[in-house]
Amino acid sequence: MAVPIRVLIADDHALVRAGIRRLIDGAAGLEVVGEAADGTEALSLIPDLDPDVVLLDITMPRLNGLSALTRLVAEHPGLKVIILSMHDNEEYVWQALHSGAAGYVLKDASPEELVLAIQAVARGGSYLSPSVSRHVVSGYVKRPPENAVLDRLTPRQMEIVQLIAEGHTNQEIAGLLSLSVKTVETHRGQLMARLELHDVAGVVRFAVRSGLVRADR
Repeated sequence: MAVPIRVLIADDHALVRAGIRRLIDGAAGLEVVGEAADGTEALSLIPDLDPDVVLLDITMPRLNGLSALTRLVAEHPGLKVIILSMHDNEEYVWQALHSGAAGYVLKDASPEELVLAIQAVARGGSYLSPSVSRHVVSGYVKRPPENAVLDRLTPRQMEIVQLIAEGHTNQEIAGLLSLSVKTVETHRGQLMARLELHDVAGVVRFAVRSGLVRADR
């Protein structure tokens, strides 16, 4: 028998993870090897679980899917990542693909579509939900990298934006990221200058618009 495709699920909703697990475990040739509630946990599980494909929710606490994706691609070059999202707009799709995602699947996709996406990326291909409109894909192909809003930030600054928007203080962010408070303050000043923001409220609005946090947090 063929070796099953090993899948790690990262989503901060336990019910969503349970549903995806049932779907994957019921498909021939696929196996769920673990679950994570955020990007930080997913990164910590990968060395031991050795998945072939990671399903990443785009909006999670502590470390969101886009930030986790950047680190996953850098630290595990052969790993295939599929972003799961409710959003089909150009900014989200472009950023995910530009950051190294092999697939982008909408959360309203059919079970068959998700299985197909996992199989496609595991074989070395790519997959975009058909319901991602043609103009979104066209926009990604034609769009110069400098136009992406999130490309103004380094991966570390994206993490700090998310943590600021989630209400963490500089001291708390320093502890979570194992940085000095002074380093966090430096990153904070730089990211606000790059985004032309002047207060925490502006950072929160930017983080929500960019999908780094949910509006209901």
